[in-house]
Amino acid sequence: MKLKSITSRDNPRYKLLARLADSSQARKREGLSLLDGVHLVSAYLEQVGVPDTLAVSDSGLAHAEIDTLLQAYEGEVLQLPDSLFDSISQVEHGTGILAAAATPRPELPEVIEGDCLLIENLQDPGNLGSLLRSAAAAGVGSVLLSSGSVYAWSPKVLRSGQGAHFRLRIHEGLDLAEVLPRVRAPLLATSSHADRTLYDADLRGPVAWLLGNEGAGVSGQMLAAAALRVSIPMAAGVESLNVAAAGAICMFETLRQRGNPRGDGARK
Repeated sequence: MKLKSITSRDNPRYKLLARLADSSQARKREGLSLLDGVHLVSAYLEQVGVPDTLAVSDSGLAHAEIDTLLQAYEGEVLQLPDSLFDSISQVEHGTGILAAAATPRPELPEVIEGDCLLIENLQDPGNLGSLLRSAAAAGVGSVLLSSGSVYAWSPKVLRSGQGAHFRLRIHEGLDLAEVLPRVRAPLLATSSHADRTLYDADLRGPVAWLLGNEGAGVSGQMLAAAALRVSIPMAAGVESLNVAAAGAICMFETLRQRGNPRGDGARK
């Protein structure tokens, strides 16, 4: 590790971090995501590689987890006074480390095999982050997001995902109806009006789960394309589940049926 002290707000590298913190357009234009906190930074280092910029606050250098991470890091680290670091950090009472890292942009394959998640017009960053976290834990390989969905690499989604992003192949800005022919797994959607429950469906093979907007749900066009619609059994008087909770229940039911709690082989 090589520490480089930056004390001026006029420093070009600091100004880039400030732009990334302030603007989603800047993050998209630069092709960079802002990873705030030791957990996200560690996940990127383990799953992807070296970030474009790694920065730590003066007080962050005394944090035990950060110290351990930095001892193993061979690149340059920007050291910022707490006042400068706090002006770009988006985490209240954070640990004192952040990184600007290249946003992964995997090419959409002609054939999408294995378990995947199709998300249509989801708006809440917390819901998307939770779904990504569940997808990674369930061994899902690909996540396909419609053009009307929240940006997967926004700071709020990243914090909610807790590093799950780097275990998934995330494709954004899609017309799901156009992409659907590439998906080899049968498309399954949840519906309160379905004749079959989730637990009656055979989920031992690959599955493409379809989830929709928090209020409107899945569009009629995509629902009509589903090979199967299933309902999630609930107590009387309860109308619906949060989309992130529903998605987690569905994805983990596939693991239960496969007798494979670790999800080994789910990406095949």
